[in-house]
This record gives sequence, structure tokens and C-alpha cells, in this order.
Amino acid sequence: MGNRLTQIATRTGDAGTTGLGNNQRVSKNSLRVHAMGDVDELNSHIGVLLCEDMPAAVRSLLVEIQHQLFNLGGELSIPGFELLKPEAVLALDEALATFNEPLPRLQEFILPAGTRAASQAHVCRTVARRAERSVVALGNEEALNDTPRQYLNRLSDLMFVLARTLNRYRADGSTGDDVYWKSERMAQADAA
Repeated sequence: MGNRLTQIATRTGDAGTTGLGNNQRVSKNSLRVHAMGDVDELNSHIGVLLCEDMPAAVRSLLVEIQHQLFNLGGELSIPGFELLKPEAVLALDEALATFNEPLPRLQEFILPAGTRAASQAHVCRTVARRAERSVVALGNEEALNDTPRQYLNRLSDLMFVLARTLNRYRADGSTGDDVYWKSERMAQADAA
């Protein structure tokens, strides 16, 4: 990974191909490029989320996740290469346990809503799921390490938990809550 970009507009992709990290040219519509693009989009959405007010521990975690997603993108760009380590998945497991523990148990589905930060975390969750689907599709066609798929699966779960955490966070010390789905089933149960 010693090469650094010195020229951004190379025009080498004008014919609909792009270069991978191993200098192989592939279609910009290949499964590998789709997976790389979805991971890049996810990282960008996390960057938007980081513009919001949030607890320092959440901020620190998200910055580390951005670095790991860059590793994941690098791994996807070089077939057969490993950059994302299994320890990164374990770190997400630990974060899931830490941030989920103080949350109240869910009694109903929640909407992807609430504060702007929580809503952006939900966007990150859905993009993580799409990235996961892209990596699974690529893995069905080419040999891939397990860690990228596991990392994205765990990350989407973590983004759900962080959205709930962010819905409760208020800089002034007050607390908020999730936005619950008003299902007909629940309305009927409440009326009975």
C-alpha cells in the first residue's frame, strides 16, 4: 500500500473500467467495485454522523470504525489480500455489549428516527447492510476472507445500538427516547 495518489483525474476510467490495488483492470460494474463503493459510502455516512454532537466514547469508536472500514476497502481492492483483522470484529462485539447494556429492553419496533444524530446512525446501519450484501455477493463469486462479511454484519447491529444511544443523549443532561412504531396490533392490544 505504498503508492499514494498524486493525480486524481487520470482519465483511465473513461472506458468504464477501474484499477484495483494489484493493477488489474475491472469493470466499474463488477461485484468487487460495488462492494468497495458501498463500504466507501458507509465510511462517508459515518463522517457525516461525526459532525453531530455525541458522547466522547461514541465519537472515538466511530473514528476507529472509519479506519477499519478503510482497511476493509483496501482489502477488497486487492484480491487475496488481508487488511481487516479478526480482532476488529471482536472490538465491535465489545462495543455492542458496552453500549447495549444500559439501554432499556425493546418492547416494540422502533422507527429510524429521533435526533438527527440517531437518524444518521440509522442511515449508516442500512448502508452497512447493503455493503454486507455486496460483500456476500462477491464472496459467492470469488474467494474472500470471512472477516469483512462478519465486520459489516456486526457493524450494522452496532449502528442500531448507537442510534438508540444517540436518541437518549442530550448535551444538557436531559434524556430522550426511541421513536416507537405505532402498529395496529399494539393499538388493538392497548384498547382491549
